[in-house]
Amino acid sequence: MLKRILILLCMMVCAKQLSAQSQKPNIIFILADDLGYGDIGRYGQKLIQTPNIDQLSREGLTFTNFYAGAPVCSPSRSVLMTGLNTGHTTVRGNNTKQGGNPGKKGAQTIYRANLSDKDFTIGNLLQQSGYTTAMAGKWHLDGYDSLATPLHRGFDKFSGWLINYPETYSNGYWPAQRYIDGKLVEIEKNRDHKKGSYSDLICTEEAIDFLAGQQNAKKPFMLMVNYNLPHSPLDAPDLSAYQGKNWPENAKIYASMVHQLDQSVARIKNYLVQTGLSKNTIVFFCSDNGPRSENTKQLSEVADFFNSNGDLRGFKRDMYDGGIRVPMIVWAPGLVKAGTISTTPAYFADIMPTFAGISNTKTAFKSDGINLFPLLKGQKTEEKPRFLYWEFFENGFEQAVRYGKWKAVKHTDKLELYDLDADISEQNDIAAGNPTVVQQIEQYLTTARTDSPFWPIN
Repeated sequence: MLKRILILLCMMVCAKQLSAQSQKPNIIFILADDLGYGDIGRYGQKLIQTPNIDQLSREGLTFTNFYAGAPVCSPSRSVLMTGLNTGHTTVRGNNTKQGGNPGKKGAQTIYRANLSDKDFTIGNLLQQSGYTTAMAGKWHLDGYDSLATPLHRGFDKFSGWLINYPETYSNGYWPAQRYIDGKLVEIEKNRDHKKGSYSDLICTEEAIDFLAGQQNAKKPFMLMVNYNLPHSPLDAPDLSAYQGKNWPENAKIYASMVHQLDQSVARIKNYLVQTGLSKNTIVFFCSDNGPRSENTKQLSEVADFFNSNGDLRGFKRDMYDGGIRVPMIVWAPGLVKAGTISTTPAYFADIMPTFAGISNTKTAFKSDGINLFPLLKGQKTEEKPRFLYWEFFENGFEQAVRYGKWKAVKHTDKLELYDLDADISEQNDIAAGNPTVVQQIEQYLTTARTDSPFWPIN
């Protein structure tokens, strides 16, 4: 009898282990806002301490040639959400050039576009693949449309702020309200412009609460944690980490904001390890574009003080690498080999096909990216150069292309060419000496995009 009981217990344990192993991997995608390529220790930062993100890198895979979807928030996130680059995705700028939904930004009326109900997002993809999908924090793709929230675009749960509800963001990092699963909820500690509850600390608590609810869930999950940090305004909940430094006050605040981001990443990672969720969870960490939220004297001095763009040329809103190349770290114990460095050029358009690879989905979708999951697992992949594409409209119509070691930036009719292997700072335009490469890129540009009703180029 005892022998039968022992056999039965063994079978139950084995069945539980097999079930855990067969479940699709969970996914957490942590997105910083305006964090520069050079703001992280593992990417060269010397003054701001980011021990937890650095440890995530040492224990995982670090990309050195990873790019956001665009040099500003909304189009970058649109690429991330749809897997379509800015030549094809719906939202190609923060504000439209024509058309769109009107709304107020302070006293000014501006127009924005939103992801439409025809857009297929990574949320939709993973829902159809059997995942519970959730987001906490910044969306920035509703464009003054109350029916274009994450809940309407593939996410089962959402808590954060929306463009169409000013009270969810008008007090900066201390909002009076939060949009939670379709309802506006008062944040009592921030009422009447008080500073009692910091938005990104709220974000981390919501992420932990969601994870706590998933520990015994039968379905895998995908959680996006979209922080505001370290986007302007300069405002940190705690300056103690850098208060003693002989630095300008604004530099202390910015460093404290990055410190807060680092602490938040640590909390999420530690929770995963302590609960065992880390055994079947893949964590991505990156930024949505380059540093310096606005081209002001204050923010320029801070970015220069910390060398936030590293050796790269340009900042947010620039098509040079300083505006679009970002940190990207992938951490998954047992799946991703610790200490791996990848020099493979990749970008936000790759996230949807990568999530499709992780979830082993059979759902058909369109994408301008490729599946990076084999690379994450350490499998050898074919390193043939491919075209990565961006377009931007705030400075007149501009295009950019990454093709192997080559980087092209085109302003109106002039195409500049740089060899990033020899010239990471994009200082020496060598278009005149490489007519064959220029011709290849110009040929690609003729088919790289489709017209947008909101961002016409004529």
